[in-house]
Amino acid sequence: MESVTGGDGRLAPVSGTPIRVAVTLEKEGLSIARARDLATAFLGRIREELGVPVSARTVGDTQLVVSELVTNARKYAPGPVTLELRFTEGLLEVVVRDEDPELPVPRPADADRIGQHGLEIVKAIAQHFEAGRERTGKRVTARIALVGDSPAPGT
Repeated sequence: MESVTGGDGRLAPVSGTPIRVAVTLEKEGLSIARARDLATAFLGRIREELGVPVSARTVGDTQLVVSELVTNARKYAPGPVTLELRFTEGLLEVVVRDEDPELPVPRPADADRIGQHGLEIVKAIAQHFEAGRERTGKRVTARIALVGDSPAPGT
């Protein structure tokens, strides 16, 4: 795990430079929970160390987006999954990379369909969603604005 920090270990924003953390999640059973916990901790650091207001709703929405994207990667792609979180210009970018080059395709809305609504959910929450092929698989990115209805606990 890595992040941009100042000399005292606290997050240090540099103009135009995103603050980030990345982790590789192996095919272990707890990786989805670990991904959600990482996102929650990262948002906590953004709130506490940079003074950026992060609402409880935004934390919950972020956990849901992270969970859906990591779950899809774990379900359909071989090998490890990389989760990267970046904060820049008031947005949180959730980036998930895996080794499967097939891009996710959201299905048409269908209230009678059981399951497979993950990308619909992500696209409804995210301000921006994109997927693209990379040399060794694909990258899926969701951008979430750090605003919401109610302040997170401790703010």
